[in-house]
Amino acid sequence: MTEVLSQDEIDQLLTAISSGDYENEEIHHQTDQKKIKIYDFKRPDKFSKEQIRTVSSMHEAFARLTTTSLSAQLRSLVNVHVASVDQLTYEEFIRSIPNPTTLAVINMDPLKGSAILEIDPAVTFSILDRLFGGPGEGSKISRDLTEIEQSVMEGIIVRILGNMREAWSQVIDLRPRLGQIEVNPQFAQIVPPTEMVVLVTLETKLGEVEGMMNFCIPYLTIEPIISKLSAQYWYSSVRRGATTENLNILRDSLSTISVALVAEIGRMNLNMRDVISLQPGDVIRLPNTNINDPLMLNIGDRTKFHCRPGIVGNKVAVQITKKLEDVEVLDFEELATEGEE
Repeated sequence: MTEVLSQDEIDQLLTAISSGDYENEEIHHQTDQKKIKIYDFKRPDKFSKEQIRTVSSMHEAFARLTTTSLSAQLRSLVNVHVASVDQLTYEEFIRSIPNPTTLAVINMDPLKGSAILEIDPAVTFSILDRLFGGPGEGSKISRDLTEIEQSVMEGIIVRILGNMREAWSQVIDLRPRLGQIEVNPQFAQIVPPTEMVVLVTLETKLGEVEGMMNFCIPYLTIEPIISKLSAQYWYSSVRRGATTENLNILRDSLSTISVALVAEIGRMNLNMRDVISLQPGDVIRLPNTNINDPLMLNIGDRTKFHCRPGIVGNKVAVQITKKLEDVEVLDFEELATEGEE
């Protein structure tokens, strides 16, 4: 490919020729030289620059979510941001992290294979100190985690993985699960040492303690969705708004919310003498009631629905027949509660 010279370079060349500083042979010799790009076959580039930028954008969203969740859980100021995104061999990554450390093996379902989330010991012990009632100072002692400390860190990592799922939702409905926690990097051989990985380095600051969190994703794991790691796909997914993946995440989140439901069959007034005279086995029949009359279903302190009682399997259930108020509610066909007839 012919090299294009700028106007300044052309002027300098003409000045040098006119002054006799350059010989024609030297000019021809410089023109004949070819640019050679060094290629390391031991470290072949698997990710393009555009794919690296997309991975960085995804984890910037992940860093913001993690900042919010950790700040709320630790009741302390936490700051997480993406420091760098690089591609290197798995062996280079293992050699770059301390020993011992907190190293979580993550199952990347539905993708095949695993990834690694490594948390710097200073960050780990700062989190533990804060959760155990301390000011959140990092420990300078290099040691393994106790069983109690490891159990506490598992809860922290599970919450972080929830943020990862949301950050990846524009590309894939990722369901990351914590496999196990290792402290020695040599015991976490998820891919061959020469396999290429993408390493997302997250600079983490908790109060006055600073450290790193590293998220290592092997190329073999991310290969099935490598075509989706493009700016065009990423921004088109963002513009689409609520995707199927987002709806699934929202549905899973709503399924864990508890709502108080009260089914009111009817009301009657009893004086204190009648209440005191009640015996076990007595049946109170409400006046002017019919088995076909609808029940009133209350959510919180407001009456929302007419409903009909029934049994579904071994559960007492109510079927909604009419909505009483013009309010935004979820369209459930049945609301069932545990109990006996």
